[in-house]
Amino acid sequence: MYIQRMITNELIKLMNSFPVVGIIGPRQVGKTSLAKYLMKIIKKDTLYLDLELPEDQSKLSEPQLFLEHYSDKCIILDEIQQMPHLFPVLRALIDKDRQAGRYLILGSASPNLLKQSSETLAGRIVYKQLSPFNLTEIAHEVEMNTHWHRGGFPPALLATDDENFITWMRNFVQTYLERDLPMLGLTVSPTLMRRFWTMLAYFHGGIWNASSFANALGITVPTVNRYLDFLESAFIVNRLQPYYLNIKKRLVKSPKIYLRDSGLLHYLTGIFRFDALLGNIIIGNSWEGYVIEQIQQHIPEEFELYYYRTHNGAESDLVIVHGNKPLACIEIKYTSAPKASKGFSISIADLNTTRNFIITPYSDSYPISENIFVCNLMDFLTEHLPSIISY
Repeated sequence: MYIQRMITNELIKLMNSFPVVGIIGPRQVGKTSLAKYLMKIIKKDTLYLDLELPEDQSKLSEPQLFLEHYSDKCIILDEIQQMPHLFPVLRALIDKDRQAGRYLILGSASPNLLKQSSETLAGRIVYKQLSPFNLTEIAHEVEMNTHWHRGGFPPALLATDDENFITWMRNFVQTYLERDLPMLGLTVSPTLMRRFWTMLAYFHGGIWNASSFANALGITVPTVNRYLDFLESAFIVNRLQPYYLNIKKRLVKSPKIYLRDSGLLHYLTGIFRFDALLGNIIIGNSWEGYVIEQIQQHIPEEFELYYYRTHNGAESDLVIVHGNKPLACIEIKYTSAPKASKGFSISIADLNTTRNFIITPYSDSYPISENIFVCNLMDFLTEHLPSIISY
């Protein structure tokens, strides 16, 4: 069963315009399946190489000769971070014969970690990030609670039962710690990084304090900040920055930290069944991070997401901003009877937003004041968010 990904149409357009299109995202997110699906749609002869396989690596021992021989095909290079020395070769071949859709590269690292590609393929490549399944992609296949509990990685989400979900997550974490992160350039003890991940899970939704983490782990503040930077570039962590432009009040100016995949969060905190989440103290922060990730995946690049908090208690969990102008404030609540808090109302007044929302799991859609609307997550993603980002 193939589940349609929401970036498919955009990728097709990009492949008709750029010589190289890069699909980046964490391992096991579905990049290879998406790439092969794209090849069926564009109806072009393709050649697929998995650069983790020794036999495919050996084919590229003389990369220029090999790639020129198949210049009439779209060449898919999977796990490109295994052979970064290919980037200068691709640049030379593209400059000799610049055609749209010549190469589709897949990588388990952000462009920041693939610095060589940014330097050698500037003007020739465009990147799109593939995230774990969004709620809107799988709503007809899986219930929201299952998606929230297991997260969006296809093998975890579609596992036959919770036991298989746990087994997959265990192997995913072990592989990331012992192989993937070192391969991407992070030289750190897997045991130490496992402790860091677990601490981040229990800290999920908190305001970042590097000193506290450094002291607990027995490392320096610059080191713990470097680890956090790396996990963000590896698509594990989301660092939500505070909004404070043109605001004269005393504001919190440190980022909030979330694990991007809710399934990984629940595995690291020992929440192996959905009913165990319902009685857990982290349920509110878990729901908040889950909602933010679903919204983040729908936001175009020209829009930005922040949170807003003053030292006097005014707070908005999420602020959608375009061109430094706040468009909407969002409060995220795990409740069946939502009410606008005083702090949220103050935030709306501070930021002067006219479209504001309280997002809950199951609420009907209705206004609770002149400029605050209550809705469930799916209604927000499919009905309200599109009108905000069409601003």
